[in-house]
Amino acid sequence: NLGEYVASFGAKALLVSSKDDEGRVRAQLDEAIKRHPFELKSAGFNLECCWPEIHRIEAVAKAENVDVVIGLGGGKSLDTAKAVAGRIGKPAIVVPTIAATDAPTSYSAVVYTETGEFLEYVFFKNNPNLVLVDTGVIARAPVRFLVAGMGDALATWFEARSCAQAF
Repeated sequence: NLGEYVASFGAKALLVSSKDDEGRVRAQLDEAIKRHPFELKSAGFNLECCWPEIHRIEAVAKAENVDVVIGLGGGKSLDTAKAVAGRIGKPAIVVPTIAATDAPTSYSAVVYTETGEFLEYVFFKNNPNLVLVDTGVIARAPVRFLVAGMGDALATWFEARSCAQAF
């Protein structure tokens, strides 16, 4: 149903996704374009949410004059897509492919150095405009990501409980 949702924002989308993630869902992307045609430009993703990558993809988004930015994959690609969308003032659609991330719904991104060290949090005016989850894609992800997602959910429960008790 991705094409149907893209249409509510425009006709031209930029995809931020690693080659591996894009390859795993290529059939679903092709089907989405077939069912509700839209133009999809791939920006790729270098696996690190860092300022050089954000700026590179931002330049592609501007050159292609896209209507919406789609982040597909894990947390770092989703955060990169949200950062690009925020910087160019366009809507963001996030499509997680794993359960082991909090990135899909947050109005922030974690930015790292090019070598993967934490650099900073970046906050946006709003959360992503759309979170689209295909449970079949999530279920076919490597098992280690499902296990990591369960661990993250358990940790989040304890964090939330501590916060609630503090009030």
